[in-house]
Amino acid sequence: MSAEATTDERAGILLVDDMEDNLIALEAVLGSLNEPLVRARSGEEAMKALLRRRFALVLLDVRMPGMDGFETAANIKRLDQTKDVPIIFLTGADDDSGYAFRGYATGAADYLTKPFDPWVLRAKVTVFLDLHRKNRQLERLHGELSHRLAELEHQFTGENPPDLDRLHAQIRELRRLVPHGHPL
Repeated sequence: MSAEATTDERAGILLVDDMEDNLIALEAVLGSLNEPLVRARSGEEAMKALLRRRFALVLLDVRMPGMDGFETAANIKRLDQTKDVPIIFLTGADDDSGYAFRGYATGAADYLTKPFDPWVLRAKVTVFLDLHRKNRQLERLHGELSHRLAELEHQFTGENPPDLDRLHAQIRELRRLVPHGHPL
């Protein structure tokens, strides 16, 4: 990641599990990604954390006392500010085979059984982190383009006739902002 990465790009990973050993294992596997890792020991704690800050991804244990993983995921998907956060469910290999179906039906992006392969988990998490960064870049680009277009509209409103050379220069500048290969 570049030195100019913003806090927004480093939104972090929410680790939700009621077992301390599982949280330690997740931190050991994901620590090398140099992204903020935030712990939650319950579904309730996870919801509070999600309302306080933006996350790139949630790793969510299925079996927890109180609000289980499925209920937590359903609550995450219900809220406008969290509905697009990807969820990877983690559960014991001996759990009911219907859990995977139920997890995907709840809106999970993926489902892994414990013990998980650390390389596979890290690779999957890396994909979601990259996707998160690209989405943030697109949001910033959209905001900048919208702002610049509003400025252009304001500049040329009422000009009779408009200064076409200046307008073409502004359009070239806007095109420069658009990633290569995107039509504008």
